[in-house]
Amino acid sequence: MSFDVLIIGAGAAGLSCALVLGSAKEKPFAKDKKVGIITHQKSSHLQNALFNNVLGFTPGTLGKDILNDGIQQLADLYPHVFQIDKEKATYIEHKDKGFKVITNKNEYLSKIVVIAVGYTNLFTIKGLENYIEPHPRAIKEKDRIWLKNTDHLIEDNLYVAGTLAGWRSQFAIASGSGAHVATDILTIWNDGKHTKVHDKVTV
Repeated sequence: MSFDVLIIGAGAAGLSCALVLGSAKEKPFAKDKKVGIITHQKSSHLQNALFNNVLGFTPGTLGKDILNDGIQQLADLYPHVFQIDKEKATYIEHKDKGFKVITNKNEYLSKIVVIAVGYTNLFTIKGLENYIEPHPRAIKEKDRIWLKNTDHLIEDNLYVAGTLAGWRSQFAIASGSGAHVATDILTIWNDGKHTKVHDKVTV
């Protein structure tokens, strides 16, 4: 199976990226694009999160509920975004026109790949070792990592989003990072014209 964009990880950054990309389906430059997301997320920090300080969330909202609700929201609103469940990415290989992503069960081809998994030193996706460095915004004792990048871009067509991109572990920051990457991809698809997607109330 092949994609125009394959997102690895369905935490705050990955789901935000998928939702923004999915919402552009009516745009002429995006309507024929195939987007996928690998939703394996057992190690997401959201599993144990409790939110009282996030705009728009009812105090007491649980991170595990956001994970489940986010996946359902993506399925309900943008079913054309292909969700790959119960698979874990293990290796990324360069190809002539993109990347091969190998999971514990399958292989996928994608022109663009977005890495949106957690920033712990348990990072296990092979093929990215040359980009791993100590996290610039985490205390040394926690032994966090990042994938070295410039404005989310690791190299051509390979992005990283969320805490693994070097941002602090704050929900709004990680979510915004994923949306940032999505709008960068939409801008590429739109021939370099800066692009964002908003829904509006119609009167």
